[in-house]
Amino acid sequence: MYRHTLITSLVLCIVALMLSLPTIGRPQEVTVIKIATLAPDGSSWMKTLNAINAEVMEKTKGKVAFKIYSGGVLGDEKDMMRKMQIGQIQGAGLSSGGLATIFKEIDVMHIPFFFQNYEEVDYLLKKMGPYFKKGLEDNGYIMLGWSEAGFTYLMSTVYVSSVNDLKKAKVWIWQESSMAKAIFHEAGVAAIPLSLPDVLVGLQTGMVDVVYSPPTVAIALQWFTKVKYLVDVPLSYIGVGVVVRKDVFKKLPPTSQAIILESFQRNLDQLKTLTRRENHEAIKVMQNNGVKIVNPSKDQIAEFKGLSEKAIARFTNQTFSPKALADATAILEAYRKGKK
Repeated sequence: MYRHTLITSLVLCIVALMLSLPTIGRPQEVTVIKIATLAPDGSSWMKTLNAINAEVMEKTKGKVAFKIYSGGVLGDEKDMMRKMQIGQIQGAGLSSGGLATIFKEIDVMHIPFFFQNYEEVDYLLKKMGPYFKKGLEDNGYIMLGWSEAGFTYLMSTVYVSSVNDLKKAKVWIWQESSMAKAIFHEAGVAAIPLSLPDVLVGLQTGMVDVVYSPPTVAIALQWFTKVKYLVDVPLSYIGVGVVVRKDVFKKLPPTSQAIILESFQRNLDQLKTLTRRENHEAIKVMQNNGVKIVNPSKDQIAEFKGLSEKAIARFTNQTFSPKALADATAILEAYRKGKK
């Protein structure tokens, strides 16, 4: 009996001693943050996200890692948002339209014909970026970094150069783009809603004739193999941001938070520069594959712009506020005056 008690006491002492020892040399707990994106494997976006993951793992000494679900395997942006809300994933790469479902004012970023060039995009983001980030944080998400998909263009299997041409065609609309719905409604176009993964099938089967996206997206998703025309008029800008749930991010040590934010924004800034070059080159690739460039007349472009302005006038307050529109417009007008 005495011997059993002695052995038990020794074991308890050893366990207590082990628990009191420093944790040096022990395996450290890893925080894995799951992020979903529509970007396909092999794209510049995925290469950048993988590089960020490797960099963060190295700088946090393996304490933080990202598991990235690419190519829309977890669904469209609406599905990603739902999965973030229930905790199935902790973050996502979302378009400006997707981000606007979290903070509606971001929708001003992709008003059609709002920007004349990328310099204006950069200037507006410099001025309104902190406001957008605070809005996202107030709604439970941290913006890790902002990049872009670029300007969208109309692409089609049938010739399109005017609003009247659109009315005769079967036009695709992204299910989650309420602004596009408003504009097509104003134009009298009965658009066909499809999720992004379904668009290629829609082009293959003739369900849709007209789609719109940045050129690099059309190539990555293979849409360019099914279209015959590209309308050479930039329509709207699509920014892309990577967000993570605030409650998850704030549980990380401050040093890890700083490492993640710095790595994401630096790498996504570099990706933005690369994306702009790739979009320019993508149009040439499409031409080399037989896609014809359509150049609408000034009157036809003016008609597109007029429809957009009417739709936005009705659309304001459904998402972004009149103040957000007024602020963004004033910033761009001041920039344009300064450039003259």
